[in-house]
Amino acid sequence: MKRFILLLTLLLVFSLSLMTTGAGPVKIEFWHSMGGHNLQVVQSLVDNFNKTHSNIKVEAQFAGTYEDTLNKTQAAVRTKTAPHIIQIYEIGTQVMIDSGIILPMEDLGKKVANDRSFDWGKFIPAISNYYKVGGKIYSMPFNSSTPLLYYNKNAFRAVGLDPNRPPKTFEELKDYAAKLTIKDKNGNITRYGFTLAIVGWFVEQMVANQDEVLVNNNNGRTGRATEALFTSDAAVRFVKLWAEMVKDGIMINPGRGWEGAKQAFLSGRAAMMIESTAQVNNFEANAKSQGYELGTAFLPCPAGVNRGGVIIGGASLWCIADHPTEELKASWEFLKWLSEADQQVYWFKNTGYFPVTKEAVENVMYERFFAENPNYLTAFMQLNQAKQGYPTQGALIGTFPEVRQLLEGAVEEVLQGKKTPEKALADAASKAKKSFAEYNSLFK
Repeated sequence: MKRFILLLTLLLVFSLSLMTTGAGPVKIEFWHSMGGHNLQVVQSLVDNFNKTHSNIKVEAQFAGTYEDTLNKTQAAVRTKTAPHIIQIYEIGTQVMIDSGIILPMEDLGKKVANDRSFDWGKFIPAISNYYKVGGKIYSMPFNSSTPLLYYNKNAFRAVGLDPNRPPKTFEELKDYAAKLTIKDKNGNITRYGFTLAIVGWFVEQMVANQDEVLVNNNNGRTGRATEALFTSDAAVRFVKLWAEMVKDGIMINPGRGWEGAKQAFLSGRAAMMIESTAQVNNFEANAKSQGYELGTAFLPCPAGVNRGGVIIGGASLWCIADHPTEELKASWEFLKWLSEADQQVYWFKNTGYFPVTKEAVENVMYERFFAENPNYLTAFMQLNQAKQGYPTQGALIGTFPEVRQLLEGAVEEVLQGKKTPEKALADAASKAKKSFAEYNSLFK
């Protein structure tokens, strides 16, 4: 009888082990917004993780734009089919925190995964501080970028400008653009000195670069934003410069959206432009194919104004809370792995987005990557020299996408001569204030 019971027990244990084995790896759904080449880079990272973690299987899915991803996630939460990890742009931070569907990243690592070995101080402060609210990191920094001044060094040389001395001030930017603008014998402009897309992000960046905040309550960091400070000296100065340069015929206005300005620069229609640091790869490849030397520089700042610095842009990775503990722990393993130096260096070299940890940057330096690729060094130096404070931490606004649209509309009205910079920005601020009140009323 005892032998029978022992045999039955062994059979039961064996059966349970077979059941466990048959269950397979823990599946994690990851929704992202990286298209084109970057989609392939994301998939290669996921494939490498799956190969080295047999107990977890991450399934990556392109979910469309950041807005698409957010809308699809909210719908999926209601039907209990939400993914585990989603990629959301930086200006979605307040909405994600207010959504009630996420698990803060530090809570995931410390409380759910009980991971005491993870170094939360390993991130570059200028990057992680954007996603830190109330002293807690809410999402994992991922594709991070800032704006950068790009210029054609050959064009500088041709008009007698020093290619190693790019414009540092608003005044110099205007002067250089005038010298770089070329007309044919009939007076038609064949090359403009400068171009810039009508994108709200650039207004935010230029305000922070002058060490001022975009909204009240310390950029929404010490209380919900209730007032838009669009009529600040910093905002008005920048929009005035923009309007003056377009009016003077030394800056081409490509309209809203990113593509027009980018094509103007890549085609040689403009000699300087401001764009994301994520474009370094693309612009260097174009310079090589077109036979010119690419230069990069910090964003210009008005003479006599204290420089603040740039704000991190891009997106981060968020964990959706409503999943079994086992799956949340597996999500943490993937997110933690993505933050390791090897993956960060790979991501940086293949996409142009900043590596987000100090160790990854050090590894790139040891490889002499920056010595051989000085335009990337410009981007890192600008980020690291940014003054740490509320202006460069970035604003927290529940209606941020609308705010960007309002700023773009204001710039458009000024460039079309419909309003003065002061009037257009004041009207935009009034509309933003109304949107803040409506949004904030949902959380009283």
